[in-house]
Amino acid sequence: MADLAPLAVTCGEPAGIGPEVIAKAYAADGPPLCVLGNPSHFHGWAPRVIEISDPSQAPRAMERGLPVFPVPIPGPARPGQPDAAQAGGVIAAIARAVALAQSGQVSGIVTAPIHKRALQTGADFAYPGHTEYLAALAGDCDVVMMLAAPELRVVPATIHIPLSDVPKQLTPKSLEKTIQITNTGLKQAFGLTHPRIAVAGLNPHAGESGAMGREEIEWIAPLLTRLNAQGLSLTGPHPADTLFHAAARKHYDVALCMYHDQALIPLKTLDFYGGVNITLGLPFVRTSPDHGTAFDIAGRGRANPASMRAAIEMAAEMAQRRAHQSASFPR
Repeated sequence: MADLAPLAVTCGEPAGIGPEVIAKAYAADGPPLCVLGNPSHFHGWAPRVIEISDPSQAPRAMERGLPVFPVPIPGPARPGQPDAAQAGGVIAAIARAVALAQSGQVSGIVTAPIHKRALQTGADFAYPGHTEYLAALAGDCDVVMMLAAPELRVVPATIHIPLSDVPKQLTPKSLEKTIQITNTGLKQAFGLTHPRIAVAGLNPHAGESGAMGREEIEWIAPLLTRLNAQGLSLTGPHPADTLFHAAARKHYDVALCMYHDQALIPLKTLDFYGGVNITLGLPFVRTSPDHGTAFDIAGRGRANPASMRAAIEMAAEMAQRRAHQSASFPR
């Protein structure tokens, strides 16, 4: 990894467990990190904080401590008590990380969890979450959220919407776009030449031949048939209740699910602490731990850094793969 630029790691919500898990995930011999945030928020968690003024200083700084690129975020980090005055700085850290990625000064971005209500209250944050803001900063590109763990990868076709809205938002056009982005993303992020995508049904038992819903018959199955004829490797629609056991998981590289919980419940059941959130479709690498700010345990030293470590390691692997692909297929 020595030939790659460092990874930008954004601080996330200072009142949450972000500073703790970032500091705990630091390893002197790990991928070089350029942490963006208020250096004082990491004191007490990191053995030593090294302030840097340029991402290129991060690899050498890693030998001595946690490299932090200062971003103006006022005041102390008060565990469990988000401060509206810090919202602008939290957003600025994300925007700065994207700018560094776009300029090639960092090889990818790892984001610690944000608290959307704090950002909305303190800085009129207009986006549903990290993913949508990153997509806007990258030029309003179409993106897909993937959750990955060693035993399972999942993609929800719809994300943070009420269950009653899923059948309205889920359309042939939206599902095809999600499938295509997922197919391309698996090639770029994981080096799979012919990704195998298992598509879950919307209804119980995948509609059971129309007895429990007709979406599978009327448009989901025909869409999969058409895309397979174009060279994709899709199966389904599968009953979701038989898609995630060990034998079934051997036959696909990702399970594409119709709504949030259909995707995240099996992944978090299999690997609650090791899941990684990956954004496919961005022109740069982005990962995040698959957990929130956890205000209830913030500041107590109890936060598990496994997901942050996994997010850092996966971002480094993805960045390495992208660099290799760029070298193999120069523009």
